[in-house]
Amino acid sequence: MPHSQTSAPRDSLVGVRLARGASPWLLPTVATAALSLARSRRSGAAKAVAVPATALAAGMLWFFRDPEREIAQGRVISPADGVVQSIMPWKDGRTRVAIFMSPLNVHVNRAPLSGTVTSVEHIPGGFVPAFNKESENNERVIWHFDTELGDIEMIQIAGAVARRIVPYVPRGTKVEQGDRIGLIRFGSRVDIYLPEGVEVDVEVGQKTVAGVTRIDRD
Repeated sequence: MPHSQTSAPRDSLVGVRLARGASPWLLPTVATAALSLARSRRSGAAKAVAVPATALAAGMLWFFRDPEREIAQGRVISPADGVVQSIMPWKDGRTRVAIFMSPLNVHVNRAPLSGTVTSVEHIPGGFVPAFNKESENNERVIWHFDTELGDIEMIQIAGAVARRIVPYVPRGTKVEQGDRIGLIRFGSRVDIYLPEGVEVDVEVGQKTVAGVTRIDRD
């Protein structure tokens, strides 16, 4: 039977690295908070700005956290933190597992298997909420990995707030299972297609942790 839940590590900002690709959002926010705090003793306007700016900066730091993980054993592990939104058999015999990522999740995605990146394709599109069926027409990046199970397809899908997907590695890169491969800024979704004959070991509504939750069954 599939596991009902996966306990997520309790992330902390203490000693946690920040995600690559965070700078365009993070630096202006932190700079505004720091400047308004420095001027708040002498300016009522700066004091009024300091509180929301500091709260926003703290939120950004939390969102862009990139904690270390002890990578699990298994053929296919989750590429994303989130909740399994759907499990759908595909016409070609594969099974699509869709993982919805809320703004509270870590948004750094990891390689589901060891292998070679054979394709990284960016597709422009809209920004419908990632839990909506129409989100399949959103901006997305389609990955293909040459692995011991054959070709594995993974798709990063931007959400209503997300406006940029940041791949970390190019085509031709050899990756180990659990390696960081990219970032989706803010709410989003990651789909992974399991090859024909590979059974799913997660269920809809189950929480997943990138690099930790196994999503296939022996």
